[in-house]
Amino acid sequence: MYGWIWRHLPGNTYVRSLLSALLIMGAVFLLFQYVFPWAEPLLPFNNVTVDDGGGAGGG
Repeated sequence: MYGWIWRHLPGNTYVRSLLSALLIMGAVFLLFQYVFPWAEPLLPFNNVTVDDGGGAGGG
């Protein structure tokens, strides 16, 4: 997949590297601005339960 993207970017190696960096930054921006905030309420990471049942390391 990465080879396909690299072959289809215009320009020489320097331009392709710059465009690749811009594509990566754009993807990260979209993930942090739109995808992760949308998915956060759907994830169970805020449902933390502390149990005082004595497990490992209990005295």
